[in-house]
Amino acid sequence: MVVAIYVHIVLKPCRSMCETQTNKTRRVVTVGVAVLVLTGFVGVGIATVGANGSGAAQVRVAHLSPDAPAVDVLVDGEPVLEGVEFGTVSDYLQVPAGERTVTIQTSEDESVVFEGSVTVEAGTMYTVAAIGEVSEETFEPAIYVDDFETPSDENASVRLVHASPDAPAVDVTVEESGAVLYDNVTFGNATDYVEVPAGDYTLEVRPATEDNDGEVVTTFDVSLEGGTVYSAVAAGYLSPDEAPADVPFDLIVATDSGDGTTMNETTTTEMG
Repeated sequence: MVVAIYVHIVLKPCRSMCETQTNKTRRVVTVGVAVLVLTGFVGVGIATVGANGSGAAQVRVAHLSPDAPAVDVLVDGEPVLEGVEFGTVSDYLQVPAGERTVTIQTSEDESVVFEGSVTVEAGTMYTVAAIGEVSEETFEPAIYVDDFETPSDENASVRLVHASPDAPAVDVTVEESGAVLYDNVTFGNATDYVEVPAGDYTLEVRPATEDNDGEVVTTFDVSLEGGTVYSAVAAGYLSPDEAPADVPFDLIVATDSGDGTTMNETTTTEMG
């Protein structure tokens, strides 16, 4: 389930999508931020997740805008995250349910790049992702409901979030078996969680086609721990040389739930 609030979704034409992308290293995210304010505030009442407080939602923030600088995040005027760089995913924070005013501003000069209302429900987990581009005036949060069941120790559960502003809709297949994990995922959207056996996989990213047989443009080697839930985020630019920032296409992985760690670091093979 995906809920989009104040999101202007822009699907741009492919910039050399069919040119093979090489030397892509999947980014492993250690959940956390440069500076994470953990103490409760009088007006906001934000704290780290422990016992699930009555009337509270669990919210984390992800910086997925490739041309945006480090940002600070304020809730109801109080700072909760500071110095968040691109590719960072915060821990879950406990936030009072209801309509909250979220402000995102640059860390360097406090220029406001977004301010708006976000409604969160008690007992629900959310990822608030800053997506789009500052240069194209499409920078806004997308709100994803992290609705999952933790799998057994033999399986892992993974969803895909498409946050690459210059990539078209994509299919993701498994190199070893040809199985289709995700079909026709468009910018700004997240898939349902898919449960798979724990283990090692090579994931193929393709431009979306009816038969899921588009040319493979890049691969990512991943190792999935059993009993763990992940969000895998396709972020950065598919064609960084033509983009406003030199941030190459990457896979950012965060652990949503479970005792396992994030995916082990690997380097993708060059596509000939």
